[in-house]
Amino acid sequence: MPKNNTDYRIIVKDFNMSYGDKQVLFDINMNIPKRKVFSIIGPSGCGKSSFLRNLNRMNDNYKPNYSGTIELDGMNILDNREIEITSLRKKVGMVFQKPNVFPSSIYENVVYGPRIYGVKKKDELDEIVETSLKQVGLWDEVKEVLNEPASSLSGGQQQRLCIARAIANEPEVLLMDEPTSALDPVATAKVEKLILKLKKKYTIVIITHSLKQAASISDFTAFFDKGRLVEQGRTRAIFMNPKNERTEEYVRG
Repeated sequence: MPKNNTDYRIIVKDFNMSYGDKQVLFDINMNIPKRKVFSIIGPSGCGKSSFLRNLNRMNDNYKPNYSGTIELDGMNILDNREIEITSLRKKVGMVFQKPNVFPSSIYENVVYGPRIYGVKKKDELDEIVETSLKQVGLWDEVKEVLNEPASSLSGGQQQRLCIARAIANEPEVLLMDEPTSALDPVATAKVEKLILKLKKKYTIVIITHSLKQAASISDFTAFFDKGRLVEQGRTRAIFMNPKNERTEEYVRG
């Protein structure tokens, strides 16, 4: 892992989370480097998604109890005196397991966020649409049908559109919760190739149940089990030479 704190985009310290009397995350300490792909692996129900959603406060709707800190570029995102939620979600975008396109046109899907954050001029919005769709390799496929419903696209195209919608807000971090689990192998390969391209500009945190995917696209990997972070480190080390027996059992199947 990088040694200097300035090399990290997110630093998590002694983080705990509970819903009422039920604690779901225990003493999480994690460092997520800038402009890298950071995979989170672990069995179903181990707290991966609960943790990921804390990185842009999406769990707030469920009124959880927190302790510890989650620092984004040195600011504790759990402290409402330091950060405003709308601004946080502009910095930290989210892509979900299933493509969740809005019931509107391809164009309107991409400009949704920029409009919320104050972009009104059509020429600026047009540029954002073209730039965002080019970044996800979708522009040439849809430039003639931008006013068609987003739902008319294939599943893989819809997921890339969702990624374009997220990066249209110029975030610093992209959170991805199993972004290829609902896609066929061809579409999955395109999204994986896209992730490797996007890490040059963004910090990407991805949850995946595919150990092959984690091993092939991520620079760093963290293994969760029963609400705890068991081990984290460079992906090659986690898969080839894990330090914890539980990690070894999981990656060996």
